[in-house]
Amino acid sequence: MSLLERYIARQFLTNVVLLFVILFSFIVVIDVSLNIDQFLDMAKRLGTQSTDQDPGTIRKSVLSILLIADLWWPKLLQLYNFLLGMVMVGAMGFTFAQMSKNRELIALMAAGIGLHRIIKPVLIVAIGLTALQLVNQELIIPRIAPLLVRDHEDAGNHKLSVDTVPLTADGSGRLFRAAAFDANTNTLEGLYILERDDNGHTSRSITAQSATYRQGGWDLDNATAQTRTQTTVGIPTPIDRIESSLDPNELRINRYESYSQALSFAQAREMLSRETLKDPKKRAKYERIALGRFSMMISAILTLIIAIPFYATREPKNMVIQSIRCAPIAIITLIAGVIGATAAIPGLPTTIGVFIPVMILSVVAVAQFSALKT
Repeated sequence: MSLLERYIARQFLTNVVLLFVILFSFIVVIDVSLNIDQFLDMAKRLGTQSTDQDPGTIRKSVLSILLIADLWWPKLLQLYNFLLGMVMVGAMGFTFAQMSKNRELIALMAAGIGLHRIIKPVLIVAIGLTALQLVNQELIIPRIAPLLVRDHEDAGNHKLSVDTVPLTADGSGRLFRAAAFDANTNTLEGLYILERDDNGHTSRSITAQSATYRQGGWDLDNATAQTRTQTTVGIPTPIDRIESSLDPNELRINRYESYSQALSFAQAREMLSRETLKDPKKRAKYERIALGRFSMMISAILTLIIAIPFYATREPKNMVIQSIRCAPIAIITLIAGVIGATAAIPGLPTTIGVFIPVMILSVVAVAQFSALKT
């Protein structure tokens, strides 16, 4: 890039970093101010466990800070993915508003440099930030997924709690119930499975002392299966394994609403590749999880292109008024990208429906970019 393009890219990236620091600080400070007593109580308990006496003020304060950091650092990584589109639009606005205020845009045009030239470094940095978002979503977030679903009382604890599994259907129509599910070891205790025929009647029941998930199915320990009809019950026979699309990730999703946002593309595609996943609603859900993130990333960049003409102007304008004009359009396009990527559109296959916002925003972005006066 030329000196001019590096200058614009540096200004834009600096504004992105500053906006993230401000937003993250604001979010964390608000949360801490509302829950400071809870953090202090947990710090006191931790200090008492290690020394058998109440910790001093300094020790309790340090433990509180460590608990806050432990709870929030994984959440901030996830917030980066959620806020990137909005932050890029805001950083672009600040960058071009500063250049317009200093009459730098006029100087560029007087030197024979068109406004299209100044957009290039912004888009390059935006694509780089989106690539970082993709790496974060695919490689980092899935590894720290258990840390993302913790509440304040779980700060400092890096393991998910053990809980029961209510009647849950897998992709083939089986019903699973377990006395306990350990999300850390992918193990079910006290497992009971009902298999049903096409009429919904029970055809076989399976009981197991425990089950461990491995390669697309559950390895059963001390398990028996019994065929069942409306009038008879068969003799129990040993069974070692059962193939099922119901895996630990889906059990975590059922238990923690936000866990689906932590799945990687590979994990979602692995679920879709199972022959046991026959439920069309579940297949559509995993297809939206797998493809929706790419739709939202592209929509964020298109929103940035749509917003640029409001700030890259030939003559100085009141940037407050320009921001008021730009804000509702940028917000609507960002929300449309999220809704289109996560909500089903009746009558359309999921693989097409998730990209409807991209198709619409592409037309708007081309029109906006073509209308840029330079």
